[in-house]
Amino acid sequence: MLRSRRFLGALTLAAPLALAACSSEPEEYVERPPEELYNEAFQAMQEERYPIAARNFEEVERQHPYSQWATQAQLMAAYAYYEDNEYDSAIAALDNFIRDHPGNPKVAYAYYLKALCYYEQIADVGRDQKMTENALAALTEVVNRFPNSDYARDSRLKIDLTRDHLAGKEMAIGRYYLQRSQYLAAINRFRRVIEMYQTTTHVPEALHRLTECYLALGITDEAQTAAAVLGYNYPGSEWYEDSYALLAEVELQPEEKEGSWLGDAF
Repeated sequence: MLRSRRFLGALTLAAPLALAACSSEPEEYVERPPEELYNEAFQAMQEERYPIAARNFEEVERQHPYSQWATQAQLMAAYAYYEDNEYDSAIAALDNFIRDHPGNPKVAYAYYLKALCYYEQIADVGRDQKMTENALAALTEVVNRFPNSDYARDSRLKIDLTRDHLAGKEMAIGRYYLQRSQYLAAINRFRRVIEMYQTTTHVPEALHRLTECYLALGITDEAQTAAAVLGYNYPGSEWYEDSYALLAEVELQPEEKEGSWLGDAF
């Protein structure tokens, strides 16, 4: 998945005049100038020593919470955690930044990076999709809050992929029920795809599976309507050919019937 490295430039302060030469080994607590701590953390980030970078950026905020360096260091610590795939720590740091600095010019990036933390943890459709739901909510928040930003444009693309993933999960569960002849349970899942994820790639199959389920239950009006809607909206689809063949086996034709929920949905 797309990493946020191309947005790193939005995070950094003006390049420091000189990076402090120092050891990466833990040291006893000694209060140090904020720019020295920040430069040390920045150098660790450049060298991809992300745990050290995160710790040192957090030290800037801890030792000098009211300095000009502290706000930037808070966001950079979150980015270091993100690059280290420590998503929970990154999200916690980003939540703190958003809470503490709601008017900061970089808050849009904070919302976007938080969304990426969820997005990059999306699991395959065979597993729980809570992280996918979190990603969709976070990406949608980016779009709603910052509609004209670069982050919103990238978030819109990811929203489409996320919704397709959620629809795929519904389809997987629906097929599971269908294979076990649990037709009502299957219909509920395929119906959710139609009603909630109508712009995704799974809709043609969902309509075909509804045709199959309704025929199995003897609800021919809904079966004919599902096939008719499928043929009207996806006339070249192989799923329509399969639905047409199923109806032909019982001497029926695709035909939209009055009163069907499918007619309202489309």
